This record gives sequence, structure tokens and C-alpha cells, in this order.
Amino acid sequence: MAPPAGSAAPRRKHKVTVVGSGNWGTTVAKLVAENTRIHSDLFEEEVQMWVYEEQVVIPSTSPHYDAAVGDAPQKLTHVINTYHENVKYLPKIALPSNVVANPSLVDAVRDASILIFNLPHEFIGNVCRQIQGRILPYARGISCIKGVTVTEDKVELICEYIGETLGIYCGALSGANIANEIANELWCETTIAYNTPPCDKRDGNGAPIDGCYAQPHLDARGQACKVPLTPVPLDYPPVSHDVLHSLFDRPYFTVTMVSDVVGVSLAGALKNIVALACGFIEGHGWNMTAKTAVMRRGMLETIQFCQDWFPETIREMTFWESAGWSDMIVSCTSARNWRYSKLAAERGVSLYDIERTELNGQKLQGISTTKEVMSFLRKRGVEDRYPLFKAVEGIVDGTFAVEDIPSLFRR
Repeated sequence: MAPPAGSAAPRRKHKVTVVGSGNWGTTVAKLVAENTRIHSDLFEEEVQMWVYEEQVVIPSTSPHYDAAVGDAPQKLTHVINTYHENVKYLPKIALPSNVVANPSLVDAVRDASILIFNLPHEFIGNVCRQIQGRILPYARGISCIKGVTVTEDKVELICEYIGETLGIYCGALSGANIANEIANELWCETTIAYNTPPCDKRDGNGAPIDGCYAQPHLDARGQACKVPLTPVPLDYPPVSHDVLHSLFDRPYFTVTMVSDVVGVSLAGALKNIVALACGFIEGHGWNMTAKTAVMRRGMLETIQFCQDWFPETIREMTFWESAGWSDMIVSCTSARNWRYSKLAAERGVSLYDIERTELNGQKLQGISTTKEVMSFLRKRGVEDRYPLFKAVEGIVDGTFAVEDIPSLFRR
């Protein structure tokens, strides 16, 4: 591929769009909008946020209550743009005025050179289909969607699914992050995995590096990407680790940049299996030392899974980042998979019973991840190499007892 035309000195600025406006999506829109104001040399100040349009009623206790409107439903986008607060998904958090809620997905992503995907993973396929062919060909993405898609036949990173569907490169953000805490500016850290495509690499003067355009970008398995990438034009700042750090890093949100999208993506998914195990352990009445033993074994199996199926690109040091051990600890001590598996063990009922009685039809991500991963391993005849993952599936299905977990450590 030939180098893109244009001067080595950037003249245009990156337009940023956040695709998704739930609790986590709105939080990310808040922090990146704070940074687009600060780094006006790199980014356009306005941050578009795609909002699935809903009708909301502002309660009389809200400072935004308008007696003239009363209890009449209002469009969520109107409320966000008028009062700078997502009253449904992130109430009581002031948003920067440069966050613009847009009910049109296609309009929100138009001309955006950086797309941040932040919505439930089950919706990403439909969203990508709607914007396919309607974005800049040289746009770059960051997926804040934890998890992977696992079938009997393959393991697919969500960021790579986005990239291949849209014909762009997409990295991944994951870490020990709780949206409400970040929105309230309580300090934490995160990890962004972004393996800069060769066609985007530049020297210290902003000029393309000799020979890079001839090099294919490699996917998570170290093979040439299925979709050829269009380089970011030279009149934009490079989408590099430094530029992405400037977009996401805040005094209350410390960002570490890595290139290992496999480790960041899979750690964010497999930790849900371990969180279920820790909930079962604690609900059974065992103590923190038992939980730490299970967490250690769970991390070993997580690293083993990555090394077994993505040996070309995995970096073991990634698991020492926030996306690794930190996220594992938070998930196994306070997150919903841990909380509800603990409740199931305490009550002596199945997780399916807990889903039915406590979650109002919602599903626990840990259950589906466990089932998908074990189906993948079983088809290859290697499920016995992952005894903790196998035990969690057994506990969920009622074929393995929590009190039998210590036997795994004696094999």
C-alpha cells in the first residue's frame, strides 16, 4: 500500500464519538470530553455520544425538574443536552457541555476518526452492521466492551470482530474499573491495548517510517489481517499510544498503554469464570485464603488458555496490568458474578434460580462465558487441563460440589 498523501505536519484534529450511553459509556464520554478540551491541538472539542433514544420522566426531587413539564416524558437526548446529565444511566453526575447526545447512530459516527465502542456485547453486531460503510475508512477504534465471543469452533476478540466488520483497526480497553466510582472521580487505573498498525507508524517528525506501508498488520494470531487497512492521513495526528493516552488519561483515571490485545481482552472475559468460583467459595463459608487460592489457580488457567490458543502474540506481563490481576481481584471480591454466586451458595440454590428471582430476566455473564469456554475446550478434548473452569461449570450444572474444589489442588 502506498503512503497517504499529505504533509507530515498535522493540520486536522481527530473527531471522537462514543458509541453507547449506558452507565459505563456515559462515564467514558465524560472523561474523554474533559481531555478533548485540554488537548485542543489533537482533538475536536465536541464529543458525540450515540444514545439509544428513550422517554424519561424527571422526578420532582431533581434539580432539573420543570414544573411546566411536570411528569410528562421527555426524550433522553434532550435531557442530556439541556441539563448535561444522563438522568437515567448516570444520575447526579455533571457532564461536560461538549458531550453531545445524538439519537442517530449513523450521524454520530459520521466523520469520526476515533470511535469508542461502549455498549452491551450482545448489541455490537447490530451496531456494526448499521454503520458498516458509513464511517471514515481510516477511522480507528477502541472497544470498552469486556469479553470475547466463544463458540465450539473459535475464540474471537470483540475488538477484532469490530475491526474486521468495519474494515478498521480497533484496540481494547479493560481494567479494574467501576463506572460510578470513575464518574465520581475516585482514582483507579486501566489498560488500553493498541497494536499500532504499521501503516500508521511515523517517525519523530510525523513522517511515515520507510517500509511500513508494505508491512501487513498482524491479527491476534500473528497472521496478516483479513481486511487491508487504510492509513490515517498524514494531516491528522498519528493514532499512537501517546495520542490515545492523551485522550483517556485523567488525574482520577490512570492509563497504561500496551500492545497485547489478546491478554487484555481474554483477561477481561475469563475473570468472570473465576469470580463465580470465588462467590461459591465464600458462600460456602470458607475464608479469604481459600478465595485467594482459587484466584491464583484461575489466573494460571487464564494465562494457560491465552498461551494455548494465542501463542503468537500473548505477553505474560499483561496479566500484571490493571486488565489482569487488578480486574481479577475486583471481580472476585465485589462484582455481580461474585455477588450472585455467593448468594446461590448461601441459599443452597442454583445460579439459574438466582437469575430468575434476583435479576429480573438479566443473565450473568459468568455463566455464558463458562459454558462457551468449556464447549470450546471439550470439542478439542482438553477440558481436563482446565480443572477450575471445569469445576465451575459442574457447580453451575449441579454435577460438582463446592466442597470438592480443594481436591483440584491435590492433582
